[in-house]
Amino acid sequence: MAFDKKEPLRDKHGQIVAEALRNREKWGQSYRARALKLFPPVCARCGREFSGVRLHELTVHHRDHNHGNNPPDGSNWELLCRYCHDNEHSRYEDTQYFSENTIDQDDQGPGLTHKPFANLADLLKGKTKP
Repeated sequence: MAFDKKEPLRDKHGQIVAEALRNREKWGQSYRARALKLFPPVCARCGREFSGVRLHELTVHHRDHNHGNNPPDGSNWELLCRYCHDNEHSRYEDTQYFSENTIDQDDQGPGLTHKPFANLADLLKGKTKP
């Protein structure tokens, strides 16, 4: 019996195809696939339209920033292009950073005592001389 080199390749090819089909089925159940079925392929911020090969540039953004919150009606999702999605997350991280690192008014020490515009209204009316 001769050894057939093509048989293992066919078997491996069949495994790859079967795995691709399984992955495709899993993807169909993902929130990205559901969002693309629910919403038109348009960025919710800048309004750019996506189709065909460029559809992968459209991302699903979770409005409450909780990736575990995936309601079936898609109320926590919006489709954003890569640029608007990055911008949204940068804005969110900035607000998180600044809200954690703000200094309370009481912790600043003595307040400012100099008020450079205190007499401005009087000066403009001509009531006092500089």
